[in-house]
Amino acid sequence: MSSLVHEDAADDGTSGGAGRYRREDLARAAGVKVRNLRYYQERGLLPPPRREGRIAWYSEDHLTRLRLISDLLGRGYTVNGIGELLHAWEAGGGLSQLLGMEREMTRDWVREEPVTMSLAELGELFGPAATAEDTRRAERLGYVRIEGDRVTHRSRRLLEATLTLVRQGVPLAEILDAGDFLQVQAGALADRFVGLFRRHVIGADGLGRLSATQLDHIGAAAAALRPVAREVVAAEFAKAMALRMEAEVAELLRSQQ
Repeated sequence: MSSLVHEDAADDGTSGGAGRYRREDLARAAGVKVRNLRYYQERGLLPPPRREGRIAWYSEDHLTRLRLISDLLGRGYTVNGIGELLHAWEAGGGLSQLLGMEREMTRDWVREEPVTMSLAELGELFGPAATAEDTRRAERLGYVRIEGDRVTHRSRRLLEATLTLVRQGVPLAEILDAGDFLQVQAGALADRFVGLFRRHVIGADGLGRLSATQLDHIGAAAAALRPVAREVVAAEFAKAMALRMEAEVAELLRSQQ
């Protein structure tokens, strides 16, 4: 859609090339504060960046390791405990397998193109169909991020789908209601898939006692799960929509008799 304003990678602060991040961009991608990133470096949890002149560049490996640290913190590990765990893995030569497994388990699930524009441009797209409260709710639901007078929608596809529905007369508030409901249902479905994966692929011992070979197996299994999960969800939703649309058409025909 030509009216959508897109900022490409050359303008987003990661212009050093694929997989290279400045400090602020790395922190944003990992969902942590910059001061926490510095603290992890000071404690030896995160290797130093590679420097080119005055610029410090972080890599995909830094991002993967930072996400692993955040995950372990969320599971109740202390910073000291994480440091000991990482050092133990490094000493045993298995850290690369651990990080590789983490990459395979978390990468490529979301393949969306964000769209950035001004708030005024967003208002022009939706016109009077959108209110300030709709925008605030979209932000609470995680669809948009507002920074000053700039707004970034996390998905071009979702934005265009929303515009299509609005132009067909569906109120934006009801679209957001549906999005809220869908997020809850998608979360429950993801929990079900992850539970199956945890029980039958990772096993009861968790990651602490797994060998490098087992970690490689888990990473490969996660890579195989991604397309399967997408296809299962798409197929089941398509089937459900077909059945309900057939019922809707039948009701419309009956109403014309």
